[in-house]
Amino acid sequence: MYKSIIRPFLFTKNAESAHYFAFRWIKRLFKFPGARSIAEGLYDYNAPSLVSECFGLEFKNPVGLAAGFDKDAKISDELSSFGFGFIEIGTITPKPQEGNPKPRLFRLPDDKSLINRMGFNNEGLDAAIERLKHRKSDVLIGGNIGKNKVTPNEEAVNDYLTCFNGLHPYVDYFVVNVSSPNTPNLRALQEKEPLKHILNSLQEAGKSFSDHKPILLKIAPDLSEDQLMDIVEIVNETGIAGVIATNTTISRSGLKTPSQTIEEIGAGGLSGKAVKNRSTEVISFLHKKSNGSFPIIGVGGIQTAEDAIEKLKAGASLVQVYTGFIYEGPGMVKRINKGVAQWKENGQ
Repeated sequence: MYKSIIRPFLFTKNAESAHYFAFRWIKRLFKFPGARSIAEGLYDYNAPSLVSECFGLEFKNPVGLAAGFDKDAKISDELSSFGFGFIEIGTITPKPQEGNPKPRLFRLPDDKSLINRMGFNNEGLDAAIERLKHRKSDVLIGGNIGKNKVTPNEEAVNDYLTCFNGLHPYVDYFVVNVSSPNTPNLRALQEKEPLKHILNSLQEAGKSFSDHKPILLKIAPDLSEDQLMDIVEIVNETGIAGVIATNTTISRSGLKTPSQTIEEIGAGGLSGKAVKNRSTEVISFLHKKSNGSFPIIGVGGIQTAEDAIEKLKAGASLVQVYTGFIYEGPGMVKRINKGVAQWKENGQ
């Protein structure tokens, strides 16, 4: 029904308008008695082989929802009924910000991809905390944190610390986002010294809490091999829990969409099928060069069970979806989990 009726209707709307339209309807539908049970019956898939422990947390299955979909934790309870093993909110910044001018989200149907230049649009830390205080589901929640656009890079660590300390009681793990291409100069924070400073500061801040919350780093797919080697060294030196590979790419190579259309869209991060191979390459490189010394969450172009298994074979411990969820619908999560379970049960 999603591909034949719902998706065609949503795709008649501007991509960002369709996103929030879907949010409103999910909220409304879940107010009906029994809606949650119906959704879980349709989309949940449980199997002992899917359960795994990663950076000290137990995941009921390896398929998570990537950051960017539910930026402000508005429907994490509802989304938990669609079969996800974990949900990542954000990117959250200390102060609310509108993000970049619209339009800023574009579909590339021929490539099953998206281009976005959202710019960390979110309602800010306090709004996210207030919602998380009242969440009802027990799904694992990750907090993806960033800096405000107006904060200079030299002071970025303060924004990350503010978000970390504020969200700490309400999320299960953290993701440091220094890899979005849509905040000016943000990616400069992926350089060795500024990145180590941010991660070491967060690790130190974590010691003041009685319960340990894992910290992961989200990296761009556009890093060179030398930069990826720096990432391996930084993860091991700082002792953070792991890496999410990868964020969106600024590359436009290999697209089926006409080049004129791409030029008209302009700047932004490319996600979906178009980044699938590169993200897998990055996962494989990190896994091999680190000798598997830290877990990797694989994200980028996952739309089928085969895509997810490819990431797991490359060295990922868990996977995340976002663009695939938009193109394939909620049934995709169950199909992926079912395929991964069969693969594991057959001896991988």
